[in-house]
Amino acid sequence: MFIVTAKLNKRKVFFIAAAVILILAVVLAVLMGSKRKDAEAVSLIQVVRDNDERVSYLESLGWQVEEAPMEAESILIPRQMGEAYTAYNKLQQEQGFDLNHYGGLQATRYTYKVLNYPGMKADDIIVADLVVYRNEVIAGDVQSTEMDGFMHGLTYPG
Repeated sequence: MFIVTAKLNKRKVFFIAAAVILILAVVLAVLMGSKRKDAEAVSLIQVVRDNDERVSYLESLGWQVEEAPMEAESILIPRQMGEAYTAYNKLQQEQGFDLNHYGGLQATRYTYKVLNYPGMKADDIIVADLVVYRNEVIAGDVQSTEMDGFMHGLTYPG
């Protein structure tokens, strides 16, 4: 057993306490900063209980869509993702989603016709897909249905 003694005056105690407080403040700032980044990454995850909430969700992201979905389809998220699903999941991870957590589960994909895509022509068909599991958006995209079309995340371009 060791015993350590130190002679401290009020000035030394003050500086030690100030140093400890400063270190704690820096650690707290770093932790809060990382939590803030995590919160931004999952900002697209939201509970949507019915069609009105799904449409409102898309509108909150800047999209105008037809009120009724073009399609509502039950899908099975694969446990082992092939090349196409892996690429799709990469897009989802960039938005804060991750389909790896839902492998082997049934979800519903709702497809809505987009009415306000920038630069869209009258005959263009552009859709927004929401993948929902137990009333929670777990994935989504906006895409053109043309053969040479595009697909990107749910965030409104521009």
